[in-house]
Amino acid sequence: MEKFKVLVIDDDRDMRMALNARLRGQGYETAFAEDGMSAIAIALREKPDVILLDIRLPAGDGFVVLKRISTNANLSHVPVVAISAEDAEGTGQRALAAGAVAYFQKPIDNEGLLLEIAQRTAEGRAG
Repeated sequence: MEKFKVLVIDDDRDMRMALNARLRGQGYETAFAEDGMSAIAIALREKPDVILLDIRLPAGDGFVVLKRISTNANLSHVPVVAISAEDAEGTGQRALAAGAVAYFQKPIDNEGLLLEIAQRTAEGRAG
């Protein structure tokens, strides 16, 4: 069975560990970045199939990271699912407009998130 890799970019250690447990439990490989500065380098090294991106990050917020991903020839094909605890009006729409394929508000709907990741990896396999 093909293993897909999910890169989790989030500065909250507890969130990274919780997502790690859920994703590995579903058979995904995981990789992690803690800030916007390291996110692109780690994504290029790890070659993820899907990226989970927190919007509020130190050293470059999620919107900066989204822009860098979308303009990088080696990463622009990777679907990005934005996540955020921020409930500011328009954060989700702004993330989608910036190139995210989906947006989830924290606390995350785990079933919905896992379904989204499964759909994106299936599309990647078909494409």
